[in-house]
Amino acid sequence: MRRGVRRCCERGTALIEVSWLAILLLVPLIYLILSVFEVQRSAFGVSAAARAAGRAYAMAPSETEGMARARAAAAVALADQGIDVSRSRVAVSCRPQPGNCLAPGSVIDVDVSYPASLPLMPSALGGNTPSIRVQAAHSVPYGTFREDRP
Repeated sequence: MRRGVRRCCERGTALIEVSWLAILLLVPLIYLILSVFEVQRSAFGVSAAARAAGRAYAMAPSETEGMARARAAAAVALADQGIDVSRSRVAVSCRPQPGNCLAPGSVIDVDVSYPASLPLMPSALGGNTPSIRVQAAHSVPYGTFREDRP
């Protein structure tokens, strides 16, 4: 008889418990998935930007034109992924002669970095919302048998 009394009084509580448990587990899981997608999107954009910037720099007729083309190519690649171009950083260096990237036998190194902000962070935390820095590097050999460009 005692078992029947307990069942009578506890009807409907399992539904409430399962609902609260689902909310407590699903909300952090969904936030984690959104954060991973944001970082992955940023990683794809930064990687494509580094590759495009290296190719654009290597095809440029001069060093100054090369830097402008590298930044423009990186901006297009980042914009394709919906990334804010103003927060990204593009750095170009070269080896073995740091001052002459378009010399035969040199290698052009491009580094692109971007702070991927975590989604759904309120602005009440201030201007410094948490972010994960995503960085990509790409090297483009200029070629030994190409002409030297100014």
